[in-house]
Amino acid sequence: MTDAVTGDDSQPPMPSCVGIIVVSHSRPLARAAVELAEQMVPADKPPVRIAAGLDETTLGTDAAAVSSAIEELSDCPGILVLVDLGSSILSAEMAREFIDPELAAKVRISPGPLVEGLVVAVVTASTGADLDAVAAETANALQPKQQQLS
Repeated sequence: MTDAVTGDDSQPPMPSCVGIIVVSHSRPLARAAVELAEQMVPADKPPVRIAAGLDETTLGTDAAAVSSAIEELSDCPGILVLVDLGSSILSAEMAREFIDPELAAKVRISPGPLVEGLVVAVVTASTGADLDAVAAETANALQPKQQQLS
């Protein structure tokens, strides 16, 4: 995972698979969610970037940090962005306006839940699935919980 804000890189990129970006108001929340999701895949983890918080302790989102994360994953065949709350969607949408239109065309913002969706996205992307498949599985990530609770 690379923290797009700090540049902390702990895994080599896998440009042959879908890249994932976590946009959250809280950097600690995003890091914890990524740590959980990456534990589900022992090897061949997809590239994951974090664009979260305004700094280590200040809540918020930054479209420039999101666009930087997208550009870091530009070699991936597709990029899925997971978001937590309303303004993170706005930051992700604005970030697409900051980048080259060809790169923006490879970016999809997921309506899926942040934690469950991230776990599903990481696992699905690690299998080499394309962006459509990763996005579809991620969007449906709440179904198991909904079924269990109904």
